[in-house]
Amino acid sequence: AVAARHDKPVFGCFMGEAKMQAGARVLMEHRVPNYPFPGRAAGAAEAMWRYRQWLEQPPLQVETFPVEREKAREALERARAEGRVALGEAEARAVIQAYGLSVPRSELARTADEAVALAEEIGYPVALKIASPDILHKTDIGGVRLNLGNAEAVRDAFDLMTYRASRYMPEAEVWGALVQEMVPPGREVIVGMSSDPQFGPLLMFGMGGIYVEVLRDVSFRLAPVSRREARAMIEEVRSYPLLRGVRGERPSDLEAITETILRVSQLVTDFPEIVEMDINPLMVHEKGAVAIDVRMALAG
Repeated sequence: AVAARHDKPVFGCFMGEAKMQAGARVLMEHRVPNYPFPGRAAGAAEAMWRYRQWLEQPPLQVETFPVEREKAREALERARAEGRVALGEAEARAVIQAYGLSVPRSELARTADEAVALAEEIGYPVALKIASPDILHKTDIGGVRLNLGNAEAVRDAFDLMTYRASRYMPEAEVWGALVQEMVPPGREVIVGMSSDPQFGPLLMFGMGGIYVEVLRDVSFRLAPVSRREARAMIEEVRSYPLLRGVRGERPSDLEAITETILRVSQLVTDFPEIVEMDINPLMVHEKGAVAIDVRMALAG
């Protein structure tokens, strides 16, 4: 009777098992749900409230940025023309740079002498990374060296990482090494995407670096996303307080992270052939963010 007179949801909670079956049947006859425990009734009420909140959200407003779409297309088509599904880091960097993401200066060196010349042109210290479309986890084979401060260190690092690549992954095509300017330290996050066969591109955000697979502190959204959804992805991770700044630390640039997510969302929406990518780490500073490492794969 109460449920019929009011437009508020009414829940029953009869906890007597067999002794309360008669009352439970009466509730069912009047389309009033009955729960054996209060916690389940409260959970149902919460689900209804969340659904109402979702229904009342404003329409999705997807932002688009002016980008160099043809430059990105050229990099993707070059990999396809060579029969590759995995892009080299230099190619993947060219794609995201065409979509307005900041990247550190880097150049490909095919020999140790080229690496030294480029390091002196860029300015010490530099980082050195093995360049190969077949080596996705460079650190596993010693393919990353940081803070190289002179020509001898660069030459030794180049020789050692190319030797290790040929020894541990002899089938890999090695182009040489990327010589990259060192970026000031900041908060490391990851922005990624994997393509779901049913729902399409699924964006991911979380704390980055080498710990992302251990901590699994990540959030997800289907692309394309609005600015509100991108910001919600950031705020959902457990480590969000670290980005806001703790114990006197300056806050990270949340707006730069938000814009990175939006630009990646636009990229993978424009090019559905991209089935997997991640920027890890995206180095976030008090002002701005820089994509340090990029991995990207195309549909086979």
